[in-house]
Amino acid sequence: MSSFKSEPFLWIHLSGIVAFPVFLGITWFSLSVSDHSSTLGLEILLMIVIGILPIFLMQWTRPFEIFSLLILAMKPDKISCQQRQILSLFKAPKQRILSTATAIAMMGILYGLYQLPPLTMIELPILTQLLSQSHILGLVVACGAFLGANLFLQVPISVLGVLLSNEQDFAAIAPYPTDKITQDFTLAGFWVDKIIAINSITPQK
Repeated sequence: MSSFKSEPFLWIHLSGIVAFPVFLGITWFSLSVSDHSSTLGLEILLMIVIGILPIFLMQWTRPFEIFSLLILAMKPDKISCQQRQILSLFKAPKQRILSTATAIAMMGILYGLYQLPPLTMIELPILTQLLSQSHILGLVVACGAFLGANLFLQVPISVLGVLLSNEQDFAAIAPYPTDKITQDFTLAGFWVDKIIAINSITPQK
């Protein structure tokens, strides 16, 4: 049996962290072009509730099931024994610690975004002018982008936690029960028997 660390789905979702700075940049851009001095405390609370809390609760209660790609997800009964062992690692106690630490770090990052200088002093393109004229629109875009930033940080961090597990511990862990996967994990997308682009590069057992 090949090492569980060679599982393509792990590396695909770990690489998703490259989207994190993109969404974070959109968040800062949307926040910085409008005046929020009078509602700062309320905005930060709203950003935490909308941008951080949903992803944190997902990872705490029903972690993202990584055997998926874009809008496709493998059916639970098509997930291999080794892959179900990987799912068991996602339910390990240390994963909740990582999720909590990541959420706390994102609160700090959010506060830091509000301390950055605004963009109002530069020549503004049409989109920036629109956001600066509509504070609510800017806040909505910021909340959505911050939610994306949290997703693309929380999931890769949880994957990293799995990859840092040693082979001996992995060999001893039981595969996650197939009939509990939909109950205990978040499956995103349409269910399929296999995802051809991924299965084609997965070593045959």
